[in-house]
Order: sequence, then C-alpha cells, then structure tokens
Amino acid sequence: MVELNFNPGDYVKIRLALKEIEGRVIESEDKNIILLKLASGYNIGIPKENILAGRVLKKYKEEEVDRKIVQNNKLPSIGLIITGGTIASKASQSTGGVRPITNVNEFLEFYPELLNMVNIKKIEVPFKIFSENMSSGHWIKLAECIKPMLEDNDIKGVIVSHGTDTLHYTAVALSFFIQNLNKPIVLTYSQRSIDRASSDANLNLQCAARMALSDCAEVMLVGHANTEDEYCHAFLGTKVRKLHSSRRDAFQSVNAKPLAKVFPDKVEFLEKYRKRGNSKPEVDVLFSDKVALIKFYPGQDPSILDFYALKYKGIVLEGTGLGHVSGSDSLHSWIPTLKRHIKSGLVVCMTTQTLFGRVDPYVYSTARELLDAGVIYLEDMLPETAFVKLGFVLGHYGWKVHVKEKMLENMAGEIGGRLNYI
Repeated sequence: MVELNFNPGDYVKIRLALKEIEGRVIESEDKNIILLKLASGYNIGIPKENILAGRVLKKYKEEEVDRKIVQNNKLPSIGLIITGGTIASKASQSTGGVRPITNVNEFLEFYPELLNMVNIKKIEVPFKIFSENMSSGHWIKLAECIKPMLEDNDIKGVIVSHGTDTLHYTAVALSFFIQNLNKPIVLTYSQRSIDRASSDANLNLQCAARMALSDCAEVMLVGHANTEDEYCHAFLGTKVRKLHSSRRDAFQSVNAKPLAKVFPDKVEFLEKYRKRGNSKPEVDVLFSDKVALIKFYPGQDPSILDFYALKYKGIVLEGTGLGHVSGSDSLHSWIPTLKRHIKSGLVVCMTTQTLFGRVDPYVYSTARELLDAGVIYLEDMLPETAFVKLGFVLGHYGWKVHVKEKMLENMAGEIGGRLNYI
C-alpha cells in the first residue's frame, strides 16, 4: 500500500489504475479510506489499497480575514443582524461540513454585492447558532437588538440573517413582539453556504436589502421564488412556512399571497402592506414557554393530554382535515379528556395539519363536540404561528380571561392573511 502523507484540508491529486482525481481531503472515521471533496461539491471515498500514487498540491491553512471592509457612506444605511445558520457559514476544508463564520469582515467579504447597494451602519451579532438550537429567549434577544435600529433615523431597514429550519418561528415571534413598526424588518437565509457554486445566499441578501429599503413596514421573510436565480418573494412573517428541506425556494406563503416580487434593483408589490412612517415602535416580549404543539394521528391515545396538562398552560393541536381528533364514535375518543382538562384551565387551540385551508367546527359532528368542549378554532392560522401566538398571549397575565378573544384577534395578519391597510 502506498504511503500517503495527507492531512484533512490538503488539496491533493490521487492516481488510480484508470484515472487521476483531484480533491480536498476531509476527515474520515475509516482509516482505510481517503475521503475527498470534489470541485463539484460531492464527496467520494477511495480505499487506500486502490491508490497507486498521490501527492499534495496545496497544504491546508485556515485563512483568517482581518482586512477592514470599506463602505460607501453615500449609500442608504441599513442595520444588519447576523445570527448564524448556513447563510453565515462556509465549508470546512478539514471536515467537509459547514462551520459558522466568526468574523464579520469575513461575512461581508463573501457578499460584496450587498455593499454596492447599502451602507451597513450597524452590525450586531447577538448569538451565532444553528436555528434548530433557538428558543424563545433568542427571539426576545433579537427583538431587543432590533429596537435601537428601528429608532435610528438614519437606518432605513433591518436585515436579519438566520438559519432556515426554524426561521418561520422567528418571523412569527418578531411579528408579535414588535408593534407599531415604522420600517422594514427582513429575515433571510440560504440553503447552501456561500462558498458553494450553487449557493442561493447572494440573491437572497440582495433582495433582502432591496426590501429593507422599500416602503413596506412589515416583518417579512425574503427568499428565492423558484429554483433559479431570477428573483425572490417577500412573505408576510405570520403566513410563511418552510415547505422543502433543500430547495432554494424552500419557503412559501400559506393561505396568503406573497407580499411582493423582489429583484436586486426593484420591488413589485402584489398585496397591500403597512407603509413606513414615524410611529414609535414598541417591544413587547412577554412570553410563556408553557405551550406545546401536538400533531394528532389515527389511534392516538388521549392520555397524552394528561402529560401535557401537568406541565403546560396551553396546547395547539394539529388536527386532521377541518380540525378533528377522535370523537365520540372512536374507541380512543379525545372528547372526555379534553373536556376535563379545559375545565381545569388548559387552553386548547385547533389548527389543521393540511396547512392550506382553514378549520371549521360546523361541518362535522366531531368538530361540534370539540367546540362545545371549549376548543378554540383558529381559522386558517398556521400551526407554528398559533404555537408562538399562544405563548405570547399566555405570557400576558392580564389577558388570562380573554385568551379566546386574543387568539382570534388578527394582530399581525395571521388570520386570513388580509391586511386592512389603505
């Protein structure tokens, strides 16, 4: 067997019996395999016994970016908040995976087009984590971080870069936490890190910047409208969901149209919106974590409610169809258990796991039973939106006797997706 003095991160050339292969060595748990990342982005494993010869073309050395970024202060100013996720990550040459970019200058060097559009007056990095690790505490910290940017008259809008997996939860939380909004708050993402040829990050950031400069004072999520690098959509923060695990257009509006088609150089509005103005934004971050989201499935034992009732103040059910769980005709009827816990003070809300469409308690007898038991039917509200809103409502002690009215109050376009703006 040929002796190979390769280290993770080295760029190497390997000769096999019929061809030569170039790639970057990445860490492998199997010491008998050389794992390479090819220029195409794919990884391949080559048994060492099949290698006839190999040499290092370039030794690995992690580059540190310490150059000062020069901005054009004649351009309109925005605020930028970096939270982590793929959009703030790059491929690790030693592991083949992605790692967070820890240097703000390095982040901006990857996105030079952004600096041709705006002057970033203020940059905040409140935390750098992947979005699946977020909790309500991170949403609260974000809202408090955004508020000074909203109060700065020079800043036209705010961009938040964020991981995709729970981005729609954050968009909902900010929609409720920040009231009397006076300028755009735009959350954006990427599905592939910027150092990959197929990255969607640049277009998303450019379109986010264009939307941040627009007249639309909403909490929005901006991302690819299709699988091509053509334009983005701006989605209302309470009516959007991640509907694909890997496509560029992972996010789609549900039960509402996108607010706008967004290009790097223009915005074409599709819906009415709140216009920017001189209102004084207020941050209300009262929130209860004693809420849960439960997906109903056939034959599910209602005793699961006993567990949640011990620990939680409220639950959101993802029911079937128009908003159903097992009724009186079932061996596993949920009706008696729900009645008992609702009578004891548990708040139970109903959404639909179909996502599109709305719940309706007046079509089938099971739903009428649930309504009579005290279940709150939430129209066409998305389950994730309902989950965050319920935590927000229950976080306000003074709203305790008005929970149903508050859950059915259209606070941020979460019901119907129709915004009553002139």
